[in-house]
Amino acid sequence: MTSLPAGSQPVISRWSIPVAGLFLTLMGGIAYAWGVFVVPLQTAFGWSRADAVLPVSVFLVTYAVVGMLLGGYLQDKFGPRRIIILGAICFFVGYALAAQVHHLPYVWWLVLTYGLIGGAGSGFVYSAVIPTCRKWFPDRTAVAVAIGVTGFGLAAVFFAPWLSHLLGTIGIGSTFLVLAAITSAVSLVGAWIYRLPPAGWTAPQGKEGQPAGSTIMLAPRTEKTLAEAMKTPLFYLLWLGFFSVIFGGLMAMAHLVPYGRTILGLEAPVAALAMVFFGLTNGFGRIAAGLLAEKFGPANVMLGSYVFVGLGFLLFNTLALTAGTLYFFAFLFGWGFAVTLGLFPTLTTVSFGVKNLGAVYGAVITAFAAGAFFGPMVGGWAYDATGTYVTPFAMAGTFALFGWTLVLLAYKLKYKLP
Repeated sequence: MTSLPAGSQPVISRWSIPVAGLFLTLMGGIAYAWGVFVVPLQTAFGWSRADAVLPVSVFLVTYAVVGMLLGGYLQDKFGPRRIIILGAICFFVGYALAAQVHHLPYVWWLVLTYGLIGGAGSGFVYSAVIPTCRKWFPDRTAVAVAIGVTGFGLAAVFFAPWLSHLLGTIGIGSTFLVLAAITSAVSLVGAWIYRLPPAGWTAPQGKEGQPAGSTIMLAPRTEKTLAEAMKTPLFYLLWLGFFSVIFGGLMAMAHLVPYGRTILGLEAPVAALAMVFFGLTNGFGRIAAGLLAEKFGPANVMLGSYVFVGLGFLLFNTLALTAGTLYFFAFLFGWGFAVTLGLFPTLTTVSFGVKNLGAVYGAVITAFAAGAFFGPMVGGWAYDATGTYVTPFAMAGTFALFGWTLVLLAYKLKYKLP
C-alpha cells in the first residue's frame, strides 16, 4: 500500500475541513472587534481617534499583504498545516508583546506587535483555509468556502462583548494576554485537523454520475498562474472592485462602536452590541451568500447587495439616531462584508482556476490591504477634523457604489460570467 504524503491522510469527514476552517478564521477575525479598544486606548494614553485605529489598519494590511500573499504561496508549496502553525506562533508572540503596552504606551508598539505580527498570523491562518476547502469541495465550492471563512465574520459576535467586558475589568494588557492564549491554542488544534485530499481522491458522485451538488456556473473556466492572471484586465477590474467596497466597509466597521459612544452617547456595552449585529451577518451571511451564489451566480448576488449597502452608508448619519437604528445599519453593513469576502474567492476560482488559487487569490486580496489601511485611517482623520461622521460614511457609500459599477463592468458586460 502506497503511503500518502504527510498532511494528506484521509479525514473522518471532508466536512471537518470547512468546520475547522470556521474556527481558524474565527481566531483570525479579531480585527473586527477592534472598535471596543478605541475609546479605552484614547482614555488610557491620550491618543487621537486616528492613532487608536492605526494598529487595526496595519493589522489588516499585514493580514492581506504578508499573510495572504506570502501565505498563499507557501501553502501551495508546503501544504496548509505548517502555515497554520506559523500563524499560531505569530498570534501568541504578537498579542503577548502587545500586552506590554502599558510599559510602552506608544502607537508604534501596538502597530509592531498587534498590527504587524498579529496581522501576519491572521493572514497565514486565513491563507490555508480557502484553497484547502476548494480542493475538498469541487462540487460545493461556494458553500464550503463560505463555511470556512464564516469565522472571520463571526469574530465580532463572540469577541466584541467579551473583550469590552475584559477591558473594563482586567485592563488592556491582560486582555491581550488572554487573546494570545486562546488564538494560538485554537489555531494549533485546527492545524492538527487540516490536511489536503489524498492523491487521486474524487468528490462523492451524485445519481447522474456528477459530483453531488455540482453546479456548472462554479466550474473554473481556465487554469492560470499568478503571472498569467495579472496579464488580464479581469484581474485588475476584480482588484479595484474589491478595494472600493472594502475601503468603504472598513471605514464604517472600525467606527461603529466609537460612533455609538461619542455621537449617540451610548454606554460601552450597549455600543459594543453593534458589532454583534455586524458579526451575525458578516459571519452567517457568508453561508447564505454561498447558497445564493450557487442558485443565482456570485456576481448577481454581489450586484444586488452593493446597492443596498451603498445606500445604507449614505443614509447612516441621517437615520442612525438610536441604538436600534445603529444595530440595523450594523446588520446591513455586515451583509456587505459577508458577500464580498464570502464570494470573491469563488469569483477568483471562476476566473482563474483552482490549481494556483492560493497565490492568485493572495494577490487579489492585496486590494483588501489597500482598503484596510486607508479606510479606518481616513475615517479617523475626518472625525478628528470635523467632530462628525458625515464625511466618512458619505465616502463609504460612494466607494461601495463605485465597486458595484466595477463588478458590473467586469462580470456582466465584458466577461458575461454568471
